Amino acid sequence: MTYRPTKILLAIDGSETAALAAEAAVDLADRAGAELHVVHVREVFPRRSYAPIRRYTAREAARRSRLCEQSAEELLAEQVREIQAAGGSVVGVHPSNGRPADEILALGGELGVDLIVLGSRGLGMVKRLAAGSVSEEVARRAACPVLVVRGEDGAWPPRRIIVGDDSSTGAREAGELAVGIGKLFGAEMLLVRAHPVIVPMFEAVRYAQNTAATSDDALRRQEMDLESRARGLEGELGPRPRVRVTEGEATSVILRAAEESGGPALVAVGRRGLGVVDRLRLGSVSAGVLRGANGPVLVVPDPECRRAL
Repeated sequence: MTYRPTKILLAIDGSETAALAAEAAVDLADRAGAELHVVHVREVFPRRSYAPIRRYTAREAARRSRLCEQSAEELLAEQVREIQAAGGSVVGVHPSNGRPADEILALGGELGVDLIVLGSRGLGMVKRLAAGSVSEEVARRAACPVLVVRGEDGAWPPRRIIVGDDSSTGAREAGELAVGIGKLFGAEMLLVRAHPVIVPMFEAVRYAQNTAATSDDALRRQEMDLESRARGLEGELGPRPRVRVTEGEATSVILRAAEESGGPALVAVGRRGLGVVDRLRLGSVSAGVLRGANGPVLVVPDPECRRAL
């Protein structure tokens, strides 16, 4: 069963990537018939501004705060005008103050949205180990799917959708939402699964006895399982999604598939339920894909994630 978003929250900050995110959010809302809400969060005390703030008098600080609020309101009003000029409509406009990730997530929960859309710079394969951003934090903590939009002009709408499948519930739901989006845009779909080269210790003896045959059997089992997933999505999408099982590390396998020729690609991945402590880790596949991809990424939490939040 596939599904489409019915209520979308677009987070903007006035950047070029936010403009591309707005294009994607308006496009999705229009094609899916979804409500569109827009939020802009003004950081009350931005980083690198603490020292100058301490020198302000109370009157000067209040004046600067009013100017910042006015600027935020103008940014929101301008974004709404651009959306309306493009033929879209906005159900709600939400100016907010505070820490961006916290405010976006809180508003998303309050409104009951089923998709958050925001922009982000692409960092590439080498830089994906760097510290996270607002978009990464929102994608890591959100109880609903998050679409992080990035890339050059023409990155949206997608012509291809790459779904990273690891047999988890989150991956299954990522595939269902990806099919719903793919159908809206007539995009072709590829289910990708990584087959690990390193095997568990308890299987080492069996692999040593017949490594080639065992490895081939494991790959065939993975392909059969992925084909079963594709058949389940075939009726909704139209043509059956293509499948590919490749030996290697999951993040690299997914990113290589996205970088192939054939037009702009949207990468969809599930986010596993990890618990309160483990959710802070930076080494998950979804985090690696989000940091390394040069185009839009859809991160879908599984039900365990939603219960833990």
